[in-house]
Amino acid sequence: MIPYGKQDITQADIDSVVSVLKSSFLTQGPQVPAFENALIKATGADHALAVNSATSALHIACLALELGQGDILWTTPITFVASANCGLYCGASVDFVDIDPATYNLCPKALEQKLVHAKKEGVLPKVVVAVHLCGQPCDMKAIHALSIQYGFKIIEDASHAIGGRYLKQPIGSCVYSDITVFSFHPVKIVTTAEGGAALTNSKALADKMALYRSHGITRDEALMENASHGGWYYEQIDLGFNYRMTELQAALGVTQMSRLSEFVSARHQLAIRYNEKLAELPITLPYQLANTYSGLHLYVIRLNLNEITKTHKAVFDELRENGIGVNLHYIPVHLQPYYQRMGFKHGDFPNAESYYSNAISLPMFHSMTHEQQDEVISKLTLILDA
Repeated sequence: MIPYGKQDITQADIDSVVSVLKSSFLTQGPQVPAFENALIKATGADHALAVNSATSALHIACLALELGQGDILWTTPITFVASANCGLYCGASVDFVDIDPATYNLCPKALEQKLVHAKKEGVLPKVVVAVHLCGQPCDMKAIHALSIQYGFKIIEDASHAIGGRYLKQPIGSCVYSDITVFSFHPVKIVTTAEGGAALTNSKALADKMALYRSHGITRDEALMENASHGGWYYEQIDLGFNYRMTELQAALGVTQMSRLSEFVSARHQLAIRYNEKLAELPITLPYQLANTYSGLHLYVIRLNLNEITKTHKAVFDELRENGIGVNLHYIPVHLQPYYQRMGFKHGDFPNAESYYSNAISLPMFHSMTHEQQDEVISKLTLILDA
């Protein structure tokens, strides 16, 4: 089976992890800040906080932005559930903004229309989570302009997008957002086995997130309420969590980050080949927003179902039966049973539902060979022609 995504682990990666295993530090030591510095260097952000998952990063980002009971978070329905769940973790309510039918990202025009209505109703969002689906950046300049006008904070969920650029700025620079979140799950562009990070240009936000990722505990005397009892002393000054990244994960991340440009470049070469070799098939190829450079975590096609005799499910199933490990990113969050119990229903976000009805993620990973890619293309062509 050719998977839709996979990690690329070298001997250098293995050696870095083994080195940590032989060291004095397995949980918190020099590798975590080294990984954070690698993220800062790659993005230009002022602060980076490594955590144990992107979900944890989203949670502490929301907490740092003081999202809570009575507040509202908006995001796109075409994302993994974590992009919405982070609002619920904080006691806020969640709503969605329909996608742009070309980019599959949160649509700025739909966002503006919803904001106009929400202002009249007095239910404006406190936080908008803009998800860079597949690695393609959202139109952040437009979203940022609306944030100034309507007073909401922005989290970029860039779980798919490290190594990409928007208007010549690295994704993660936080030029148009308060906080950017990355994922380092094994199928992502860079992996730490499991892990995530939150980046920001605000020291105040970084300090808050640092507290939330480690039990709300500080050893900084300037933040303590009482005089220190001695060198062992610490205080819990807020309610935090155990969201820390380990030294083992960070060491892997450091070596992986050294190959970030190589990883993303390889994905772009694969995308070019896909674009050329799939151009005549009854499918819609990925669209790229102007002045952006995608991280290309995913390569999503959409079936032109009116031009073929098979159903969406039939094509998907036949590809898997033929050893092509396709996937579908994602089931619209508002159609999940948990969210439907909140009142969301079919028809609420038609562009997202249309996308779901015909989208398929083809295999895309930086170590993919031309032979593997040609096998994907050959099987897809045969299935669509049959």
